[in-house]
Amino acid sequence: MFSLESGSGFWNPILWALIVFIAFIFLYGIRGFGKSAYKKGTEQTKVFLSGNQEGSPMDMQVKASNLYWGFTSSMKTLYTGLRKLHNGNTSDYILWFVLVLAVLFIIIGVM
Repeated sequence: MFSLESGSGFWNPILWALIVFIAFIFLYGIRGFGKSAYKKGTEQTKVFLSGNQEGSPMDMQVKASNLYWGFTSSMKTLYTGLRKLHNGNTSDYILWFVLVLAVLFIIIGVM
């Protein structure tokens, strides 16, 4: 067995393949301790929703407007100002990013 030696260690593909094989055998042994009572296609495979019946996918969605309602209502003045600046043009966002980065580099350079 030849090894590739470097300044920080060695690489032996056969040894690493053996380590990976032993790890897979070890993990397969741990998997063997699992419960064998699992039955595919029964109630065991359904998602647990705190005892509620699973509805259609459209009923299960939580919209972002509902999820972040408290956050957006408390920051409403900021969001209305940002919506005026939002035009959807990517080059404008890149320009703002470059300008903010330049200001930060100037501030860091002065310190």
